[in-house]
Amino acid sequence: MDYELSDNRPTARVPLAVKILIAGGFGVGKTTLVGAVSEITPLRTEEYLTNEGLSIDDLDGVELKNTTTVAMDFGRITINDDLVFYLFGAPGQDRFWFVWDDLALGALGAVVLADTRRLADCFPSVDYFERRGTPFIVAVNCFDDATKQYQPDEVKQALDLDPHVPVVLCDARSRQSGKQVLIALVEHARAVRGATRLAGVHP
Repeated sequence: MDYELSDNRPTARVPLAVKILIAGGFGVGKTTLVGAVSEITPLRTEEYLTNEGLSIDDLDGVELKNTTTVAMDFGRITINDDLVFYLFGAPGQDRFWFVWDDLALGALGAVVLADTRRLADCFPSVDYFERRGTPFIVAVNCFDDATKQYQPDEVKQALDLDPHVPVVLCDARSRQSGKQVLIALVEHARAVRGATRLAGVHP
């Protein structure tokens, strides 16, 4: 018996996949942010810090940290039936920066997490995305033990950012705060890349 395929078969809806990078200095909260917003158990490539790495890694300000991301963190968050974010947390230490080019390939944009206690640590991330022409925002992770909470305009001036680069305050531990950071990035990327190209991205 022969079977004919109907032209009226229902087609599965494939959501738009958007790749987002989470970058910044060592110990700034990248793994925490990915874990806070991800709807799946995040893939983490963390290893314990060793005595051999003490002469290489700068632990100033994060002396209690005992693990480090050696490749990436990976998480996912579904915005709606048509849109899924895939989050890639980049390693923050200099010796792992060789993986950044692969992680950045095809990314819509990047979030650069900043810690005002160690603001200079995010300069390499800012420089990297500026050189690549990748849309990015700076998200200031407001740590509880920071002696002063700086305002976005102060951070923007200290980092010498272009006027159009958004700076937002966040709590990397909070799912809602993390979602607002991602929405701010998508809105900025739409403005930079053009609304026509990103017409399907509705946060």
